[in-house]
This record gives sequence, structure tokens and C-alpha cells, in this order.
Amino acid sequence: MAGTAVRRRLTWQVAKVTAVTVETASVRTITLDVPGWPGHQAGQHVDIRLTDEDGYVAERSYSIASAPGEPVALTVERLDDGEVSPYLTDELRAGDDLELRGPIGGYFVWEPDDGGPLLLLAGGSGVVPLRSILRHRERTGSTVPVRLLYSSRTLNDVIYRNELDIPTAGVEVIQTLTRHQPPGWAGYARRVDAALLAEVAWPAAAMPLTYVCGPTSFVEAVSQDLVQSGYRPERVKTERFGGTGGT
Repeated sequence: MAGTAVRRRLTWQVAKVTAVTVETASVRTITLDVPGWPGHQAGQHVDIRLTDEDGYVAERSYSIASAPGEPVALTVERLDDGEVSPYLTDELRAGDDLELRGPIGGYFVWEPDDGGPLLLLAGGSGVVPLRSILRHRERTGSTVPVRLLYSSRTLNDVIYRNELDIPTAGVEVIQTLTRHQPPGWAGYARRVDAALLAEVAWPAAAMPLTYVCGPTSFVEAVSQDLVQSGYRPERVKTERFGGTGGT
């Protein structure tokens, strides 16, 4: 009910696309100039609305990839059967207009005062709001320790690959590739399960603050494994993209 109320108070506005960055073969980051943007929190999202020439309207929600204080950026994965993502990833260009409303959401957000240690768990494009959290931590000078476990199909599917490869004090990035691993791969080569979490997650006694984002099956399995291992349910925050990971 609260989310519905917030959406009703928000109004649609037109943003200008300032850049479109290729992340992977199917993923693009869209940077926007949003007039009068009120500011956002790390972990929030926006609604995007596309209107066809015949009047048909399609709306989808996308996590904000940028940190508070940075230009609004959305990272979108193309789904071949999607109504919105193919246009955003294949057709949209710098200089185009885009209708949006936001920012939206208060449950999945993180502020430095929330503390940690932080455990960030991402499946596929679920890394998007977690990137916002990481960038927010860096921009604010927070020293909260972070572990990011990121599951992708292949190395070519890793979003923000170059950014995640840059060493950052207090941040440990752990990756697992579930379908194909290149020669010399030093990360994990398996799905995220209870055994893998036992190896890489903070011990439950550390009272970590956890953010899990990705397809529904990933989020449900991972959050259940964490709670069963002793994590406090109220400190495990989840964001689901649906069975296909969003459109």
C-alpha cells in the first residue's frame, strides 16, 4: 500500500538521454538529464513509460545504477520478448527523450549510517542497485566493509566488469560463472547455494546487513539459505526482478 501511495504522488516527466554506454552484448547503461531531479537514495528505482504511435502504453521499473549526487543512470538488460527493454537497449540514443517518474522505494536503500558489514548478493542484472550502493559508499568515504558475491552466466555477461575489477579498500568482489569459464578463471564456477555462501558470506555473528537482488528464483533460494544459516531475516533485504529478470 505504501508503494502505491508514493507512486500516486509522483508525476511523469521528460528526461533527456545524455549517453548510452555498452556494458555487454545485451546490456546498456542510459545516463539521463532529469530537470528538477529531487535526488535519490542508493537502491531506489524509477518507472519508465513508452507510448506507441497508436497510443499503446508500456511501463516498466528499472533500478537506478548511479549513486546519489551523480546523474541518474539506468542499466537495462534486453529481453527479446520484452516490450520496453529492446527499445531502450537497441533504439535509444543520446539526445532522445524518455518519460520517467521517481525516485521510488524506501525498503532496499542503504545509507552509510545504516552500517554493516555489508553483504551484497547479485544474480545477473541484479547487480545494478548494488552498484549504486557501492558507488555511494565510495563517494561518502564510508569505511563499512563490503563483500559482493556476483553470479553471472559467463565472463562476457558480467555487467560493470572493468569497474568491479578496480581494487577498492574494504570491498571484496567475489564472482562465480555458472555456464562457462575462460581458461585460467580464478573465481567460482557454480551456482550460489548454501555451501558457497558458507565459504564467502560474513559469519552470522557479525550481524551483516544484506542486500539480495536478481531473478525471483535466485533471490528466494539465497535469502532462505542465509536465514537458515543464522542471518536475521529483518537484515536480509531482497529485490526481485521476476522469473526472467525483468523486461
